[in-house]
Amino acid sequence: MSFFDKLKQGLGKTKNSIDEKINNVFSVFRKVDEELLEELEEVLVMSDIGMETSTKIIDELRTKIKKEKIQDEDGVKIALKEIIKEILDIGNSELKLDTTPSIILVVGVNGVGKTTSIGKIANNLVKQGKKVVVAAADTFRAAAVEQLEIWAKRSGSIIVKKDEGSDPASVVYDAIRKTNEINADVLIIDTAGRLHNKKYLMDELFKIKKVIDKEMPEYSQEVLLVLDAETGQNAIEQVKAFKETTNITGLVLTKLDGTAKGGVVIGIVSENQIPVKFIGVGEGIEDMQIFNSEEFVNAII
Repeated sequence: MSFFDKLKQGLGKTKNSIDEKINNVFSVFRKVDEELLEELEEVLVMSDIGMETSTKIIDELRTKIKKEKIQDEDGVKIALKEIIKEILDIGNSELKLDTTPSIILVVGVNGVGKTTSIGKIANNLVKQGKKVVVAAADTFRAAAVEQLEIWAKRSGSIIVKKDEGSDPASVVYDAIRKTNEINADVLIIDTAGRLHNKKYLMDELFKIKKVIDKEMPEYSQEVLLVLDAETGQNAIEQVKAFKETTNITGLVLTKLDGTAKGGVVIGIVSENQIPVKFIGVGEGIEDMQIFNSEEFVNAII
């Protein structure tokens, strides 16, 4: 199965939700007019795209319909897809790994699939021929280190860990030393995700960032925020919270195969101007791929 086929299958619930609602609108309104646009806006809001982004999309669609004199259903759908693709195309979806080594700091609340995502991204990089080190700096969650160790073995990467409850910054320091020692290409750092204690989280991330900036200041750095698509609009709030603590460079969307709320991706990107780097559409180690906006839009509409 090609990745696009996996994507279509994985986004099936989202596609059924959005397509069904759009088709229902066109079955009632045969004419492309203001009433139809109002109904389409409601569909977008109900599809977890969010009020702000839905209004923006319909405003652009209204302009496009007038400019291009669109008068039929197919024309409206094509225009809608073009507008959404443009929203999603805000930056390079590939990881910025311009130096050897490069660093990927991974953040996100507990339960979103952060550790699993790290394992899958590591697997993706190892398959490209890169030597990868993963740092188990989420030392507070029970079994987090053991879980990451399993994924490190599955992906063929090297893990650096300490006992549960150890200082996360010290794990990162040891991982940097190991990365340099074995001439690894990429260092991926797992972090704690206890957002309910924001001050504590902020302090830990600050300490980790301080170690990275001191030991590897000249190397490429990505900060990836992992989000669970099933949480819908709550994911947008998580982005806002993490933006206060760190400079997020990219998003990883997990569990898209289990939800009809995949439309939230569009709202998150539009409201935060942060590109999606990876999306997960299945349980397998191969089921996380570099985000492609065109394939994503074609898979949901």
